[in-house]
Amino acid sequence: MSASVAEPASVAEPASVAEPVEASASGQTWLVVIDPQNIFAATDSEWGSPFFAEAMPRIRALADAFDDRVLVTRWMPTADRSTSWGAYFAAWPFADQPPTDALFDLVPAARDLSPHPPLDLPSFGKWGPEIEAIVGGGAHVVLAGVSTDCCVISTALAAADAGAHITVAADACAGSTAENHAAAVHVMGLYPPQITISSTAEVLANIT
Repeated sequence: MSASVAEPASVAEPASVAEPVEASASGQTWLVVIDPQNIFAATDSEWGSPFFAEAMPRIRALADAFDDRVLVTRWMPTADRSTSWGAYFAAWPFADQPPTDALFDLVPAARDLSPHPPLDLPSFGKWGPEIEAIVGGGAHVVLAGVSTDCCVISTALAAADAGAHITVAADACAGSTAENHAAAVHVMGLYPPQITISSTAEVLANIT
């Protein structure tokens, strides 16, 4: 994937309007940073996003503001190969490596984003009992990370279905291409009020 891909064009956002990031019933709002790993960040990776470097300072700003209420996830190549994941890894053999491969390490800038150990999961979507056990049911969660058009959108939709209140910091997400990023943001914006499309600046201004 070439780093010469044009930067994401401004896209008219759906009707959802950024609202203050309210605390969940437990009194806490969490930031979930999705998969800031070498495999999605390196310019020489087949899955590397050309926008990751632009998103990372915004991710850092959010993590600093959320303090210890930050979770970081990692996608790991541990899915059952007897399922459709077998065909997936056959299509992407470069990613069919042991989980200890450096491809799956967090990028250096992401290693201290959270005081909690990374949540390693074999699925695109990261929402599930592992996260919900920490943030609580019906929690308010801000999402950032990579890729907008794969793991971010998969997480957002599953979280909304589970009853979470999701805010997507769109400019702190990195897509595979500008067009795919914009398309994913548009789709997530079709789910108000469960999903709200926002920006890093708006989240930081309204965090509670």
